[in-house]
Amino acid sequence: MAASFRWVLQLHKDVPKAARFYSEGLDFSINVCTHRWAELQSGPLKLALMHSSRDIVVQKGYSSLLSFTVDDINNSVTKLLALGAELDGPIKYEIHGKVAALRCVDGHMLGPLSAVLRHP
Repeated sequence: MAASFRWVLQLHKDVPKAARFYSEGLDFSINVCTHRWAELQSGPLKLALMHSSRDIVVQKGYSSLLSFTVDDINNSVTKLLALGAELDGPIKYEIHGKVAALRCVDGHMLGPLSAVLRHP
């Protein structure tokens, strides 16, 4: 039997805050959320958030890089910044559309966050 993908795991200092970040900023559904563990979902992708009291993300480099396509990059970036994200460079205007890279509340990379150009 082949292995089946279960979830991507991120370590966070404040799991409920991180769950709110993904839920309100990128419309993830929250399946479970406690102070130590959360499972969120976007389509078939599951994102697990686990509590870590140490700054292991920065110290050890244990970080994921999550990439998303959104309908409105300006709106998405504005929501994520209000929830504590930081832009990692300017929004770029590529031939295929706008692209942005951000860091979430505990330093994980969100990017490229892209909005595909739609032609009428």
